[in-house]
Amino acid sequence: MSSRDENGHAPWPEGYGRVVLDSVDSTMAEAVRRAPDIDQPTWIMAKTQTAARGRRGRPWVVPQGNLNATLIFRPEATPLEAAKRSFLAANALFQALAIYVPAEKLALKWPNDVLLSGGKVAGILLESSGQGRFVDWLSIGIGVNLCHVPEGVTDASFAPTSLKAAGGWDVEPADFLYTLADAYATQEAKLQRFGFGRIRDDWMAKAARLGDMITARTGREEVTGIFDSIDNDGNLVLITGTGPRAISAAEVFF
Repeated sequence: MSSRDENGHAPWPEGYGRVVLDSVDSTMAEAVRRAPDIDQPTWIMAKTQTAARGRRGRPWVVPQGNLNATLIFRPEATPLEAAKRSFLAANALFQALAIYVPAEKLALKWPNDVLLSGGKVAGILLESSGQGRFVDWLSIGIGVNLCHVPEGVTDASFAPTSLKAAGGWDVEPADFLYTLADAYATQEAKLQRFGFGRIRDDWMAKAARLGDMITARTGREEVTGIFDSIDNDGNLVLITGTGPRAISAAEVFF
């Protein structure tokens, strides 16, 4: 991580744009609208969202004071390579949150959540578009519960929490975005220099329940086994009674 400026910000990463909006339906939807015109990776942050969503189209409750942001860019990447950016985003979120709360309270939950003292503090959503070998664009949506715990969330696998509720420092969304953007740029630099193996190793060093028995529920089955690793494609690898199983998409339960 780079040194911080006189205002306590991490420096804004070179080559990245930033758009801050008062209100929008969702930063993911705004990213799609802006995708044809972007000329550099661009972070879009909104103070409020009126129609935010999470994985599988689920509503994402975002009280004002929490972070709502999307990074939109054009990586030279196949759809599979683009999807691996969820691990870069998770590593960056871990590093950013660890500025404001002890790192030992944080853990990364496959495939795209960050846990704080066992509760969900942040989520990641990826979308891409393209018909050829490479994606035309990739958007990485990130929601972080900084100040508020969303109310009315009754069907979550892991109860939501917030940075403030878990004893972390108070931080404004705009300030947190500086820290996150700097951390994400560092992850992209690591990917370019060392490859996904380095990203994978960094993610696994912070993984929740690595080596423990967990359950993965896909759309077709429920698989229980020992959480062994993630493979080079980002799949969850469980050791089951019938041998190793690589799972590409699932809900994970501890």
